[in-house]
Amino acid sequence: MTKQQAKQRIARLKKLINRHRYLYHVLDKQEISDAALDSLKKELFDLEKEFPEFITLDSPSQRIGGKPLEKFKKVKHSKPMLSFNDAFSEKDMEDWVLRISKLLTPLEVNELEGKHWKNIPLTGLTKKEKKQILSSRQGGFYCELKIDGLAIELIYKNEILKIGSTRGDGIIGEDITQNLKTIEAIPLKTIKTEFIGTDKFGLDAQLVVRGEVFIPKKEFERFKTTYANPRNLAAGSVRQLDPKITASRHLDSFVYDLITDLGQKTHEQKHKILKEFGLKTNAFNKYCKNLPEVFKFYKDIQKIREKIPYEIDGLVVIVNSNRVFEKLGVVGKAPRGAIAFKFPGRQATTIIEDIKVQIGRTGALTPVAYLKPVQVGGVIISRATLHNEDEIKRLKVKIGDTVIVERAGDVIPDIVKVLPEMRTGKEKEFKMPELCPVCKNKIIRPKGEAVSRCSNPNCFAQKREYFHHFVSKAAFNIEGLGEKIVDQLVEENLVSDPVDLFELKQGDLLPLKRFAEKSAENIIKAIQSKKEITLPRFIFALGIRNAGEETALDLAEHFGKLEKLQKAGLEELENIEDIGPIVAKSIYTWFREKRNIEFLKKLKKLGIRINWDRPGLSQNKRLRGKRFVLTGGLETMTRDEAKNKIRELGGDISESVSKQTDYVIVGSEPGSKYDKAKKLGVKIINEKEFLNILKLIG
Repeated sequence: MTKQQAKQRIARLKKLINRHRYLYHVLDKQEISDAALDSLKKELFDLEKEFPEFITLDSPSQRIGGKPLEKFKKVKHSKPMLSFNDAFSEKDMEDWVLRISKLLTPLEVNELEGKHWKNIPLTGLTKKEKKQILSSRQGGFYCELKIDGLAIELIYKNEILKIGSTRGDGIIGEDITQNLKTIEAIPLKTIKTEFIGTDKFGLDAQLVVRGEVFIPKKEFERFKTTYANPRNLAAGSVRQLDPKITASRHLDSFVYDLITDLGQKTHEQKHKILKEFGLKTNAFNKYCKNLPEVFKFYKDIQKIREKIPYEIDGLVVIVNSNRVFEKLGVVGKAPRGAIAFKFPGRQATTIIEDIKVQIGRTGALTPVAYLKPVQVGGVIISRATLHNEDEIKRLKVKIGDTVIVERAGDVIPDIVKVLPEMRTGKEKEFKMPELCPVCKNKIIRPKGEAVSRCSNPNCFAQKREYFHHFVSKAAFNIEGLGEKIVDQLVEENLVSDPVDLFELKQGDLLPLKRFAEKSAENIIKAIQSKKEITLPRFIFALGIRNAGEETALDLAEHFGKLEKLQKAGLEELENIEDIGPIVAKSIYTWFREKRNIEFLKKLKKLGIRINWDRPGLSQNKRLRGKRFVLTGGLETMTRDEAKNKIRELGGDISESVSKQTDYVIVGSEPGSKYDKAKKLGVKIINEKEFLNILKLIG
């Protein structure tokens, strides 16, 4: 990127971030997700780091927060309330430590890494003295859960809560004392206590602490249709003119910082002191002596994130030594000695570098956006589906656009929003091709359908995708026959349809690249070992348009034999539960096309046997009539194994949530099905509850 390009992009990023920060912090409105805004801020931070000559005082990276609202009395903070720069990976964290280490002495770096204890001579000391030294750890880091709430400051005078305020712009906040007094977690009076080595908290002393106000997940459910996220609800609740409204929201709070100097040497000691005063601190917060311990804690919290009763989006990692922390100082809006170590965002922003079409096994054209690589949900992605021509028009997307891309649970990467404010004028419109990019035949879009298709049934691209489908795990499951080998067989004209696979000989493969005698022998054995297949797998392998795994199982359950399915009329197909008119027509038409009839005859002639004895099925059918939907990853079994368990007990699997769904099984990183289940009031169970159901029934 040239300097001029960087200057232009920085200007657009600043304008866009400032707009969304104003909506978020001042007006309590949100048009894009927190993860998307974080991604924009991270890009700006990185660009300004690379081109520091373009950093200006009005940059969002130099700001602290929004301006306070006018409806509350203003409060000036004795010390600025800062926010944090973000880290999204272990490398980002290592880079942060490297940056701050350059500002420290070698001894301080050792202290930061928790190595200083090794250099303390303990000989000649009593057990009590040794214990005091070893317990006064000043190195390493202190980690706090980063809660999705609103930052506050509390001032206690003579043990009584006198002022409670918001962060505001970091210098001046809003007096919301009466509202904060309605929160049970915030004591109206501190516990009078004494501290070893200090007498600074006397009768006329002032205690200044900072923390977070938030709303528990359970309470947030009541307001989800009105507020975009828990942070917005917490902010809106403490800014109510009537304290009774605030009280009705059942807010909660933690304190995490002690501003008053009571002789504390470390951030860990601050938390101990805060607790001694009777202030609520977070029990999850933890001291970590070095970065590896921080990374382990991060992963441990990530595993239990869904079980924590309030929303978090990462950790705040703080240099534990207060002396080192103060020495590191502040840059822009953030202290150098602390950073927000964010969990992988389910959304991020990136740039569409190109749009190309892919051709599926049924000839369907799918436009795919080729993206500037970006991390979403802990995975680097470079492509996202645009689904069809109508979706491109709805999004008004162009090549070169800056977009928000989403990846959640079992949902493939998807573009959810275009940011037109980032356009330079060089973006290009995309149009669906009129001719197939592979076989050059005409592209058609049947009336009433959103999908465009290649009109040539013998298109090479369709043929290749059909082969991939036929040998896939859910179909014939031919091990070792991956996409590259299939493509090679098709390109060399060794196979023209999947039937030809079963006629291949070892000698056919030996002339091909990457095939030795043993590998060729293994492939042939793998193919021949799959001549026996269950009816649902066989139906799925046929690649009938609109007929997925669940439809294949429904057809197998209803007809029992392939011959009965072949003879079925349109009306009978439509009457099968979960099979509508469109799917029924696809099935009916497929079994009456001449080339498909010949295809089935060839498979039978080659000795393909369809087995539908359903071996291994439980006699216990107590899940019969119960419909399940799965979303997110499971720990004790794969999704396919879970589905098989349900089917064995007579239950049904559905790919979509509806009012007819009995249970939605939620694993880690669930997708949109989880949200829909909550909206419809469908019973949601976790993996442990699902296993209990299996045990009770099994």
